[in-house]
Formats: sequence, C-alpha cells, structure tokens
Amino acid sequence: MYHLRRSQFLQVFNSSPDETAFYRHCLFREDTNNSLIMIQPTLMSYGFEGPPAPVLLDSVSMKADVVLLLDTFFHILIWHGETIAEWRKAGYHEQPEYENLKLLLEAPVQDAQELLIDRLPVPRYIVCDQHGSQARFLVSKLNPSTSYNNANQYGGGEAVLTDDVNVNSFLSALSALAVKGAS
Repeated sequence: MYHLRRSQFLQVFNSSPDETAFYRHCLFREDTNNSLIMIQPTLMSYGFEGPPAPVLLDSVSMKADVVLLLDTFFHILIWHGETIAEWRKAGYHEQPEYENLKLLLEAPVQDAQELLIDRLPVPRYIVCDQHGSQARFLVSKLNPSTSYNNANQYGGGEAVLTDDVNVNSFLSALSALAVKGAS
C-alpha cells in the first residue's frame, strides 16, 4: 500500500492526463509480476562483498561503494555510488590490475540489457552517479528513512530531501487507524 500510494497511478501531480492514462493502461494490461514491479520497483545491489543481491527500496541502500540497478518497469536505472563513480571516471576499470572493478561495472549493464530485451514498452535506460541530476529517478522511488529531519536515526544512507513520510511512520499511522476501528 505504501508504494502504491506513492506511485504514478495515484499521485498524478505534475503528470498530464495522457501520461496518467498511459501508466494506468500499462498497469491493467500487464501480468501480475510486471504490475507489481510498476507498483513496487526492484532494487539490486552490486558490490565487492559478494554476488548481486536484492536490497530494500530504501535510502540506506545508497552507499558510496556499490552499484544499484533499479527496475521500475518504465525506467531501468544504473546508479553508481560516489566512490565507484570516482574510480570509473579515473579509468581504473581499464587497467588490468583492477579487473574486479571492471566486472563490477559490467554486471549491472548485462542484467539491464536482459531486462530491456523483453520489455514493451521499452523502458528508459538511465546511467547516473550519486548526487547527479539523473539520480532523482532513483531517489523518488526510495523510502526516505534518512531525511533532513531524521538523518542519523536509521544509520547510514544518503539523506532524501522530502516531506513524504517513511514506511515506518506510514505503518504506524495505518495500524493506529486499524486499532481505532470504526468508533
């Protein structure tokens, strides 16, 4: 419910009626798996610690030493953490002694290409770095557990500047309403 209420299907601010109709048409046309990806996108983390793993759709997942792959059905986004982006810009991945960095940078690209092959309509493919302008597509989908008013409460992650509530506040309010009942 949290992700549905934040999705482009219910939040139509800054969208034309045509865009809203398009998104809703796609939602109703697709199968259950794709519809769930539209409502709650998937986020994969690629790092040096191990194989790629799904991570929470949360701001604590934005770390400087990882590469994230976001699939929102309409967007496929590869996000490089600050450290990884600096290493890539310095060209370390082109040197033979940094083969592991080259493999780390190639893995999400290969996974993104597999997603792009079968998807219709073809999603927008975005490659961005931490603090870059295109990173807004990722930040807009994340749970703002670290925002400007609770930056150290959940430990880590990049602060998301938003007035939207985080999932814990949403669930607390929802459970309070459920317990209160229809009195």
